[in-house]
Amino acid sequence: MATIPQPVEPTGAMASPAAPRARADLPVQGMTCAACVRRVEKALRAAPGVQEAAVNLVTQRATVAYDAKATTPAALARAIVDAGYEVPDIPEVTAPAGSPALPTIAPAASPGVPAAASPEVPAAAVSASQRPRPAASARAAALDAAEQKEQRSLRRDVAIAALLTAPLLVVAMSHGAVPALDGPAGRWLSLALATVVVLGPGRRFFRLAASALRHRAADMNTLVSLGTGAAWLYSTAAVVAPGLFPHAAHGHLPPVYFEAAAAIVTFVLIGKLLEARARKRLADAVRGLVALQPKTARRVRGDAEDEVPAAALAPGDLVLVRPGERIATDGEVVRGASAVDESMLTGESMPVDKTAGSAVFGGTLNQSGALTFRVTKTGADTALARIVEAVEEAQGSRAPIARLADVVSGVFVPVVLGVASVTFVAWLAVDPTTGGLATAVERFVAVLVIACPCALGLATPAAVAVGTGRGAELGVLVKGGAALEAASRVDTVLLDKTGTLTSGRPALTDVVPLGGHGEAELLGLVAAAEHESEHPVARAIVEGARGRGVGLAPASDFRAEIGHGVEARVSGRLVRAGTGAWLRRAGVATDALEAEAERLAAHGRTPSFVAVDGRLAGLVAVADRPTEEARRAVEALRQLGVEVAMVTGDRAGAARAVAEELGIRAVFAEVKPEDKARIVREQQAAGRRVAMVGDGINDAPALAGADVGVALGSGTDIAVASADVALLRGGIAGLPTALALARATLRTIRQNLFWAFVYNVIGIPIAAGLLYPLTGWLLSPVLASAAMSLSSVSVLGNSLRLRAFGRDEYRGPHGRAGRLELTSLM
Repeated sequence: MATIPQPVEPTGAMASPAAPRARADLPVQGMTCAACVRRVEKALRAAPGVQEAAVNLVTQRATVAYDAKATTPAALARAIVDAGYEVPDIPEVTAPAGSPALPTIAPAASPGVPAAASPEVPAAAVSASQRPRPAASARAAALDAAEQKEQRSLRRDVAIAALLTAPLLVVAMSHGAVPALDGPAGRWLSLALATVVVLGPGRRFFRLAASALRHRAADMNTLVSLGTGAAWLYSTAAVVAPGLFPHAAHGHLPPVYFEAAAAIVTFVLIGKLLEARARKRLADAVRGLVALQPKTARRVRGDAEDEVPAAALAPGDLVLVRPGERIATDGEVVRGASAVDESMLTGESMPVDKTAGSAVFGGTLNQSGALTFRVTKTGADTALARIVEAVEEAQGSRAPIARLADVVSGVFVPVVLGVASVTFVAWLAVDPTTGGLATAVERFVAVLVIACPCALGLATPAAVAVGTGRGAELGVLVKGGAALEAASRVDTVLLDKTGTLTSGRPALTDVVPLGGHGEAELLGLVAAAEHESEHPVARAIVEGARGRGVGLAPASDFRAEIGHGVEARVSGRLVRAGTGAWLRRAGVATDALEAEAERLAAHGRTPSFVAVDGRLAGLVAVADRPTEEARRAVEALRQLGVEVAMVTGDRAGAARAVAEELGIRAVFAEVKPEDKARIVREQQAAGRRVAMVGDGINDAPALAGADVGVALGSGTDIAVASADVALLRGGIAGLPTALALARATLRTIRQNLFWAFVYNVIGIPIAAGLLYPLTGWLLSPVLASAAMSLSSVSVLGNSLRLRAFGRDEYRGPHGRAGRLELTSLM
């Protein structure tokens, strides 16, 4: 449902209802599953002054609303570090709530913050809130650097682990084929190799698990470290002290699982590397927008031109943009004329003509001519930056459908630990021998490492991130997971007529000559008489004549009576055009065309009677006609199974005429703005899921009351729109795209959740050996760890299919979606 932003009750210990509210976006590293998300959120909400905190697993970001007098972003970063996670040294945006144009800035942390061993935050970080707000490009570059550093670390660990695990697997699978490896030498070699893998590349899991334990929590790292540690400790004891095991004195050496311990670490690290690469691709839409902003600009001062960093521009500066260059920031053209490609902001493919007085936006591409513009907005206040911020907020939001996964994730790890323990005890009870102990350990490890809370935690946010990012690329801004889910269920759309289904400008529709006048002759006379008038009807007649190739003769003695009509002399003839009553007062009989005028009015036209030299000469009519994009949109909505209704304050005849042209059956005409909300409620009471499309101003009550509010706008005002969905093109062409994308995203979320649940429901019993009495199936810990790693990667890969939405290879909206791009993650 569209909502007007409301105050959020403080939850922090020192928050005050009247406190000045600010917002901070902090990157968080080290989170692996939904349990981590909850732990970070709990730590932030417990911090003094925090009013609201939301953490996203996919974007690895925490968004915090806080009392600026009670805390700082540096203190928030310290709370995250104290919870056992890392905050890279990245400058992040903080802005007073409700005041995007008056932001402040503080860093996520200073260089001292990320290290868990360094909880103290340097004073520089605390005082940094006075620094200028960083541009989106600077933040994106810093985030990229942090991600690349993490990927380099993962690649190094994967290489080491894989290099040492390969010979371990050879030793384990040789079974006497290599005599030198079948004995104490092979066992001691396995111990050495496995120890390096477990305590080297695998140390991250133990470190994060220990951190979780200190906070009385458990997560994926707990499962991996317990499984790896159990296999390694058991195997080490079997090699170092075999006498501890029964029958060892008789030459029966206990089995070892070094290859399992090393393979678990290797496969999980590979999975983490693939996840990191997939996460980077999830944010491609935002990166693509940020990359549009040029690094430099050509500032004009007097006769001199200086190339300066775009970040150095200030409001009032004059900037020259040549053909083929991108515009550095928002401004207003003062000289020149050109066509500008704004598709990167609005999704509209046609270039927009720009002349003196036209607004231009940072990141758009100047095409044909040179422009000089005066800077009006810079940095975080530009249209591009505000859209980026809106998309980032949407990607970090949650969808209601994720509630079940959140509930399950909350108890998942403790339940798995319980299942693994029961499995160990059960297998040991069945066979208390040395072989039985080895089998029990193997089953215990398999259960721990096959369980995957990551897939559950990633199922919803991954799809939301890709879906909202792809929407931004298509000129559709969806305000988060809840809006996506609501939009996916819409079955009724309420549309205004003027400016939404129609162009909002009258156009010539009919010319009815009388008394021997030809159609072109009559139109030429009327258009010449109307040429001096600024009335919209007059403009429509003049443009209609020119569009039909009719020449206009000079007119003189022009006179207009507001609300009645105009008269002028054209080629020596007195031409009057206006209402029937006005012509009748001038002595012109209009009876011959009264019936035709009534017929035209009944079809939504506005007729004007025309008299030449005191005698009735014909009729011309104009109307606000439906646009071609409205025709396509209504037809596309119909194909989606969505009912379209018109809600307008216009008279019933005009409304029905437009509705008939578009094939809209339901029409609510002569409706006051305050009554639109009532119509929304009536539709909802009838069981409909309603989307209301409006301008976000007069239609605010209806937008707020609808299941989904859809605002029509442009890149300049879209970031502050109060609706759930904003169409950047300014028309309804993007509405079918928005609804189809929402359906595709929700379908992807369902697929992700289904396979994540099914994987765990099937995988854990098999790993525990529950099917062994019936089928003889036992799953080795090595295969279990490989399956666990691939499960979360498959969720991300499935979500990435949404990037193809709207392209030829994507065949939505009813499934059969395009390529699963897992190969590009490798």
